Amino acid sequence: MRLSRTHRTIDSTRLPVMLAATIATIATLAVPVSSAAASASAATAIGPGDLPACQHFYTGPIPTRPIVGGTDPGTLAPPVDLSSRLPAPTGISGSLNADGTVTFTFNRVPGAVAYRAFRNGQALQWIDDWGQSSFLVTDSAPCQNANYQVYAMSEDDTDPTAIGQISTAYVVGADDQLAPYSIPAGTQFTYTITSYNDTGQTALGYNAGLGFCAVDARYIPWGTRFTVPGYGSCYAADIGDWIEGNIVDVWLPGDEANNWGVQQQTITVN
Repeated sequence: MRLSRTHRTIDSTRLPVMLAATIATIATLAVPVSSAAASASAATAIGPGDLPACQHFYTGPIPTRPIVGGTDPGTLAPPVDLSSRLPAPTGISGSLNADGTVTFTFNRVPGAVAYRAFRNGQALQWIDDWGQSSFLVTDSAPCQNANYQVYAMSEDDTDPTAIGQISTAYVVGADDQLAPYSIPAGTQFTYTITSYNDTGQTALGYNAGLGFCAVDARYIPWGTRFTVPGYGSCYAADIGDWIEGNIVDVWLPGDEANNWGVQQQTITVN
């Protein structure tokens, strides 16, 4: 509906008085509006401590496996060599935002055509590189102390030969900003160590094999290297339904995995 406009003639001698009164009224009204906006902003601000705890991805029952010992393979696993793969993305920068999301950007990797971002070993976002000026990752459901990581791909698929090195983990700090996180070298944990012999790709995407291990990525970020007595060098690159908390699953071929049994060992971060 169109409204008609009424024209009035205003005495020019009254303009200064009217303007002064109007400005005073606006100034008075502006104070509570500004205060209310500030209060609303403060009320909706979210800090890391307000986020829910990170849950294990598997919600089914996990059996209790008693420590029964077993037989070591005899030959220690050497360190996994990933030096021929695309380097990990650098320049990761981001924050926890007032709307409860976590967003971050990272630098382009020469030779990469796509990227994958992860939270605690769970796929978060796939980004194709079509020449855009920047790459933005958004986590709409973050949780406390989550590990964010990214890798580059030389092909636009998850072929194990195309997957690059995984980045350092980044965690939201007390200042709401993402900061790099790694477990200090020399740190030791007493863990239950089980073994598996599944073939195919690990959750990270590399082909499973000697030296690759499954961890609870909420606590041990992917890419962490550590030593397991009797097994050798482990590179965290997999997860598992039953691998929750203080459990590590080491990869061994065939019957060697069965012979390992269930051991308790003190692992050392390299």
